[in-house]
Amino acid sequence: MNKQEFLSGLQARLSGLPQAEIEDRLAFYSEMIDDRMEDGLSEEEAVSAAGTVDDIAARIIADIPFSKIVKEKIKSKKKPGAIIMTLLILGSPIWISLAIAAFAVILSVYVSLWSVIISLWAVFSSLAVCGLTLTAAGIGFLIFVSAPTGLAVIGIGTVCAGLSILMFFGCKSATKYTMLLTKRIAVQTKKFFIDKEKSK
Repeated sequence: MNKQEFLSGLQARLSGLPQAEIEDRLAFYSEMIDDRMEDGLSEEEAVSAAGTVDDIAARIIADIPFSKIVKEKIKSKKKPGAIIMTLLILGSPIWISLAIAAFAVILSVYVSLWSVIISLWAVFSSLAVCGLTLTAAGIGFLIFVSAPTGLAVIGIGTVCAGLSILMFFGCKSATKYTMLLTKRIAVQTKKFFIDKEKSK
């Protein structure tokens, strides 16, 4: 793939974004390819080193704030006619209520998901604190009270510490995948708006 094909493909995939953003990104990648060609790479090698068009477009879409995409969509829309405006006004008690309800459901699912993650981290913290506290208390019992009681408390503390280590890795994975899911949903929402813009 040569430079022109690369830039044309990238422009096509970014066509629903604000025009200023598209021009900035195209200028950036054009300059990057030129710099690599000046360093001795062939045109095809310089384009290949930049990455695939799909990966670059996905990265750019993920980086652009959702508000910019919505503003561009609103700006490019034609003003609705009198009949559509009348229907929107008359139907507003219904569609506004439905939009608020949909937003509330989506928000509650998102908050619930993160509250589960926070709860898992709270369990991890509790187990870690219990492990340390019980181990220290067990050593105290072992020295000052009785050996069997001290060993039993140290054993329970060790079990709590071991469970906290397992919980840490579980919490870390759950947090990572929840963040990835959040990012993927945001990117898909942006793509939905961009794709609708392209189809017009």
